[in-house]
Amino acid sequence: MVTSALLYHVMNWLHISIDIKDVCVFLAPFFSSLTTIATFLLTREIHDTGAGLLAAAFISIVPGYISRSVAGSYDNEGIAIFCMLLTYYFWIKAVRTGSLLWGSMTALAYFYMVSSWGGYVFLINLIPIHVLALMISGRFSHKIYVAYSTTFTLGTILSMQIPFVGFQSVQSSEHMLALGTFGLCQLFSFVEYLKSKLSKEHFAVLFRTFTVFIGTLAVIVGGVLAVSGKIAPWTGRFYSLLDPSYAKNHIPIIASVSEHQPTAWSSFFFDLQILVFLFPAGIYICFSKLNDANIFAILYGVTAMYFAGVMVRLMLVLAPIMCVLSGVSASTLLTTYCKKYVASAQAARPDGAVKERRKDRGAVDKISTDFNAKFSTGMIGIFSIMFLVYSQHCVWVTGEAYSSPSIVLAARGHDGSRIIFDDFREAYYWLRMNTPEDAKIMSWWDYGYQITSMANRTVLVDNNTWNNTHISRVGQAMASSEENASLIMQELDVDYVLVIFGGLTGFSSDDINKFLWMVRIGGSTETGKHIKESDYYTPTGEFRIDREGSSTMLNSLMYKLCYYKFGSMYTEGGRPPGFDRVRNSEIGNKDFELSTLEEAYTTEHWLVRIYRRKPLPNRGV
Repeated sequence: MVTSALLYHVMNWLHISIDIKDVCVFLAPFFSSLTTIATFLLTREIHDTGAGLLAAAFISIVPGYISRSVAGSYDNEGIAIFCMLLTYYFWIKAVRTGSLLWGSMTALAYFYMVSSWGGYVFLINLIPIHVLALMISGRFSHKIYVAYSTTFTLGTILSMQIPFVGFQSVQSSEHMLALGTFGLCQLFSFVEYLKSKLSKEHFAVLFRTFTVFIGTLAVIVGGVLAVSGKIAPWTGRFYSLLDPSYAKNHIPIIASVSEHQPTAWSSFFFDLQILVFLFPAGIYICFSKLNDANIFAILYGVTAMYFAGVMVRLMLVLAPIMCVLSGVSASTLLTTYCKKYVASAQAARPDGAVKERRKDRGAVDKISTDFNAKFSTGMIGIFSIMFLVYSQHCVWVTGEAYSSPSIVLAARGHDGSRIIFDDFREAYYWLRMNTPEDAKIMSWWDYGYQITSMANRTVLVDNNTWNNTHISRVGQAMASSEENASLIMQELDVDYVLVIFGGLTGFSSDDINKFLWMVRIGGSTETGKHIKESDYYTPTGEFRIDREGSSTMLNSLMYKLCYYKFGSMYTEGGRPPGFDRVRNSEIGNKDFELSTLEEAYTTEHWLVRIYRRKPLPNRGV
């Protein structure tokens, strides 16, 4: 928001009239163009200019990044990826030059990254890992010392000015690697200084004593700080990256987020296409020409690949290094085959004295030259086709998957025509126009921000998922019977209940498919201990909504709100009434009425259903 306001005031100072809404809409595309430049600079430092140009071309249209940088995508990631790549570029420059200037620039870019996105933790851990790798490989030098010391001290001081970070920079476990590496740099440099001043015998004795003393002191101090709570433990999201099963077993609210799910192999190809195949070649080329910058690229690529496999959201972090290393491999291979083609072309048409000297080489050289020329031409043609296919794939993915607003759904009819489902805006407009301004809406947390901003109504829970107990209470209401849920809604002072239902249209991301997460989250707190996930499965362990479904499931509030009056609805030809097109089954509980809630509004395609809580009966009536 600060960046948007700054750009708005700068544009108006330059007498360029622009609305603040337009700034917000085009902020992500503007920073994506800057990201392209940052990618070029970073790749040029790692390899050469040709690789930088290819990497910039790759990232300009790669779906893995463009999903967060389309117009209207007003999110932190649109700025954060530019900040991350800029920080890495400055870091490579600082490592190569050992300059205080580049170290300071790295710290400033890191400060901007911290202020824009919580994913800065990946950055502040990757740079220390790079320094440790340089130490282990014997590449640590005075340049590395100056670069890291400057980056860490200035970067930490600046990041502490961000309110939501504060002293976490020196207290949380996520930052301990950076702090420990900084201390290790000081010790390493001090040991090198002593080594230059002492004899080998004296140095060996001092080194052993010094190592034991420092190691013991570090363990004692670290243990005391950890036990006393001065060093905060790792967060649940960080644990879930190291152990993918941790969130599901201990913090279901984290595991329930779709972006926190493990990445399917198809998603890698969908978001990266040919980069998946060029990336390993880039890793190999970096290994074959090992230097400080290439070691950083290898570490970035390997760690980003692991984390992207654990959490689909981190595909955003993987996409840039995929483009960088793919640019390196594509540039190297194209340069090789282009040189062979030029050499073959020159050898095939020698002139003058060169022709006389080569006259007696015979047909073997001619065949070899022709083969090299044809093979090189074929490889260059293959790469050209790959780049064309990559461009078409990126354009198609961007148009089909990432260009439509998340609240306006689109589908294809049997004749190929485009069908628009605008039920979300329809429902939010109804809420804004037909409910009191102080009405409280109970829905699952996924829709909290949308209801707040578009319907201008108060919600019980929203996308800020830090309040686990409040979300758990809503989950308990949805998972309980209508009578028990009524008591919870009375406790929470609920006026309206909103659910998302896709059984009619085939929309699979509805609340029935999310229902088990509501059960898990609802049962994760003390007030919901009575809610057991096993109660919502059949005796054979299946989650079903037909007649074979468990009685607890068929009588839950969520089931009734979604399937109210749906039992008489025909959805497909040749199917019985009440056929759910998402679950491909006929619902099991059709004949029921609501006692504490009444239907207030259902959108055109039944995607959004809104219910009003009935007033309590007067006492004694």
